[in-house]
Amino acid sequence: MANDMQVGISTSADIVTARQRGRELASELGFSGSDLTVLATAISEVARNIIEHAKEGEVILEPTHNGSKQGILIIASDRGPGIPDVDRALQDGYSSGKGLGLGLPGAKRLMDEFKVVSEVGKGTTVTMKKWVR
Repeated sequence: MANDMQVGISTSADIVTARQRGRELASELGFSGSDLTVLATAISEVARNIIEHAKEGEVILEPTHNGSKQGILIIASDRGPGIPDVDRALQDGYSSGKGLGLGLPGAKRLMDEFKVVSEVGKGTTVTMKKWVR
């Protein structure tokens, strides 16, 4: 498997592909058990947001490290409408769509590092990291 991969996101099938590729890479990096499920869930949440709010975008998956720590870096980006209030969007229960408002806050809880950068009218990038334990 390549060191990093890009998955275009525009359909539900693309979410499945991103999840599968994320699990494969994470397994190669030493993740196992429930961590693989956690990573797949977080990838699903951010990819689903791309489809729901921006219609299309991409998910990039790549190994990362910090000293002796090894992990996975996930970057989900789109060129959609952007998020007017990122802090509010990260609160449980807030949804600008039809969802339950658990996607971004849920993904944040599942990951070790989580950052959202968004500009109205230009798009959103979610950067997440999980470290092998």
